[in-house]
Amino acid sequence: MEAHGMAGHLIRRLHQLSTQVFMTRAREAGFDLTQVQFAAMDAIRAHPGIDQASVAALIAYDRATIGGVIDRLVAKGFVAREVSGRDRRAREVRLTAEGERQFEALLPLVRALQDEILGKLSAAERAQFLDLARRSIADERLGGAQP
Repeated sequence: MEAHGMAGHLIRRLHQLSTQVFMTRAREAGFDLTQVQFAAMDAIRAHPGIDQASVAALIAYDRATIGGVIDRLVAKGFVAREVSGRDRRAREVRLTAEGERQFEALLPLVRALQDEILGKLSAAERAQFLDLARRSIADERLGGAQP
């Protein structure tokens, strides 16, 4: 098949593998978080008091739907949200103590499952792959996204 040699198809398949591994390992360990929720928590943890739009930008997620992601994290008790003191239209978010505990507990698992996602590559190939992937998504035509 033509598609099997095309970047888009291969990226889609790698994304499917990544999602499957993340969800399976997280559930097995007793966590109820998606990759996007984990990424949002990571951004919030790194930037306490960040507004939701900035979370979306940091994780390269759609601004229109980040609110739903944050809503679910708030409902789980992992994130606290309040109206910004600087801009009444903006909502600032912070990890709760429970959110911090959940993130810290899940982080080693997420680090470890990276090896499972790229397990067929040598350490040098993984480093090269990550470098190439970062360079590919840093293209200004794609919004200058940086991991």
